[in-house]
Amino acid sequence: MRGIFSVLGLLVVVLIVGMIVRKQLQAGAAAGVAPPASGSTAAAPGGSPAQMQQQVRQDVERALQQGAARASDAEP
Repeated sequence: MRGIFSVLGLLVVVLIVGMIVRKQLQAGAAAGVAPPASGSTAAAPGGSPAQMQQQVRQDVERALQQGAARASDAEP
């Protein structure tokens, strides 16, 4: 009896999650992809994987340089 209720409970949860996912996918498809904000510095996804890898590398290097600059400014 306990096993039956467990399985039924799991089925109810799966059905609810499925309905929510379907609703979210329909809402996303109806709205389309929003363009990035004009003040955003993030690049739109696209281009070749090599270009994306280069962009990530540059972003990481810039973040490391900023962190090093902050650390050196904080030292007495």
